Amino acid sequence: MQMPTIPQPTYYIFKCEQSSPPGMPKPSCVNENTRNLFNHIGQSLMQKGLMGPVQLIRTSCLGRCQQGPVMLVVGQNERFMYVELTPEKIDRILDEHIKGGTPVEEYLIPEQFWGEPQPLN
Repeated sequence: MQMPTIPQPTYYIFKCEQSSPPGMPKPSCVNENTRNLFNHIGQSLMQKGLMGPVQLIRTSCLGRCQQGPVMLVVGQNERFMYVELTPEKIDRILDEHIKGGTPVEEYLIPEQFWGEPQPLN
């Protein structure tokens, strides 16, 4: 029996879902004000007909806590980190970047916090 081919997603969206206990010194991407952002992304992807070509992934800390809530968008040859997310920002990112192909520059992490990838050796 031959396995059918399954197309790969065009984009992966990694949404930080790290929640720190109260009193921790570093901020948390998920708190009482931001706990519904992951569901908002999923619902918006479905409403816009993007579920499938876009794979939404719940992840732990992405290491940019001071700019949270954050999500990492990974395409064929691209990586973009969006910071300080709100439902309105997410909708614009999905429309302009995911559907339209143009990253939303003003929502991207500042360059001083997002350098080149580290070498493996």
